[in-house]
Amino acid sequence: MVKTGGMYDLLAEHPFFAGMDKGRMEVVAGCAMNERFEAGQYIFHEGESADKFYLVRHGMVALEFHVPGREQTVLDTVHKGEIFGWSWMVSPYTWSFDARAVELCRLVSLDAKCLRGKFDADNSLGYDLLRRFIPVMAERLSAARMQMIDMYGQPPDRK
Repeated sequence: MVKTGGMYDLLAEHPFFAGMDKGRMEVVAGCAMNERFEAGQYIFHEGESADKFYLVRHGMVALEFHVPGREQTVLDTVHKGEIFGWSWMVSPYTWSFDARAVELCRLVSLDAKCLRGKFDADNSLGYDLLRRFIPVMAERLSAARMQMIDMYGQPPDRK
């Protein structure tokens, strides 16, 4: 029997988990916790251990990176109903950017070590979650490319 309430309900309400099997969602919920960040507070920094990923329940988060000789550059922003932080899936599991709360944020964090252990025990759970991450990763890479074009000018004409 699937339990409801608490973290399970928060995951079930989030678009990232839409259509996920209830039993699998309950397993994932065992790795989840609520977090709160005030405006201006950093959630993590580039180079730190990537030990979580996040679901945005409320607020806006800026994903930033440092360009030598310039101020922090905002690569993307994430809002309610979105996720961020996929570095936990790729060794050496370190963040490749900073994440900063632009306004009060209420997030659900999912513990990476806990999730990787669950994936080892159930490869189909890992596959299900990876299928959900791939479109997000592709969208973020496309957005980063557009950001670079905006920063450094239009690409040369291809012949």
